Formats: sequence, structure tokens, C-alpha cells
Amino acid sequence: MRGELKFGKETRPRNWDWVPGILIWILQIAIVCAFAFVFVWYFGQRVSTIGDSMSPVLENGDIILVNRFKYDASAPKRGDIIVFKPNGNEHLHSSIKRIVGLPGETVQIVDGVIYIDGEALEEKYEVTGVTEAGLASEEIVLAGDEYFVLGDNRESSEDSRADDVGNVKRSEIEGKVWFKVSPASQIGFVK
Repeated sequence: MRGELKFGKETRPRNWDWVPGILIWILQIAIVCAFAFVFVWYFGQRVSTIGDSMSPVLENGDIILVNRFKYDASAPKRGDIIVFKPNGNEHLHSSIKRIVGLPGETVQIVDGVIYIDGEALEEKYEVTGVTEAGLASEEIVLAGDEYFVLGDNRESSEDSRADDVGNVKRSEIEGKVWFKVSPASQIGFVK
């Protein structure tokens, strides 16, 4: 009588044919959930901009997504817009700036011109002029894990020129800015 159901005098055998279908369905849902988690973890960290230091690319209050995976696969490059914790302080709001100087390079700002290893830097993105050199008025030699960062709006940016930020260590970089999700009128990839 095992595996049979009794209905009055009639008995019917139990049909377990549906079990493999349910298990496959549960496995598919688990795979989709795992994929979604990994995608959000590596590509969906949301950060809001504070201030206009990255204007006109990013404005105060814009919400952007950060690619955390990018720098696991390759090194940060000059011109990348990154998100980092100033001085590694986890209690501070994440800062957003553009990489100008790379590890091992010498950076100096003289008369509003940025010099990398003695050569004037040519930037292919819109920035304001530099009137305040700050720490970069003297040559800054970047260590093997340090980056020199500046905001695109150089007149309104607290960046590597200031003691409070200084050079950014590789371990302080959270990822690369890749997509703007707000405001709705400006949704798109960030360059």
C-alpha cells in the first residue's frame, strides 16, 4: 500500500513526475538570483555626487553606478573617473575625481599647467583652468600604489592638491564611474 492514495474503495498510485520539473525551476531561480547579486555587487554600487567638483560631467546630486570589477581585471588609467574614500576613511562620503597622475610618475602644477614627468598634460575632456596648485606647486613623486586625482571643475574641487585628500592609494579606490542613473534626463554612460 505504500505510495498509493485511497479514495473510498479505489486506490491510485502517487505520481511524482512533477518533482524534477520543480527542482529545475528552483535551480533556475537560484542561478538568476546569484547572477543578479553578483551583477549588482560589481556593477551597481550607487553613489551620489556632492558638490560641483566634477562639473560638467557630473553635477551636484547626480547618482552614478560604480564598476567594482574593472580594477580587479586591469589597473586604473589616466582619465578614468574613480570613486574612493579619502585617506581610506570608511566614515567619509565617497569622493569622485579624475585620475591625472599614475604610480611612479612625477606631478607638478606650474602657472596653471599640469606637468607629468616634466611634460605638459594634454587632457581630452572638458575642465576648468587651474589657478591654485596647492601641494602640486612642488614636484610630487607618486609611489607605486598612488594616484594623483583632480576634479574637472578645478576651481571648486578638493582633490590631490589638498592635504585632506592627497595622493590616492590603490587600496582606497572603490571602482570606476561608468553609468549615470539620475537625473532621468541625463541617464547614460559616463566618459
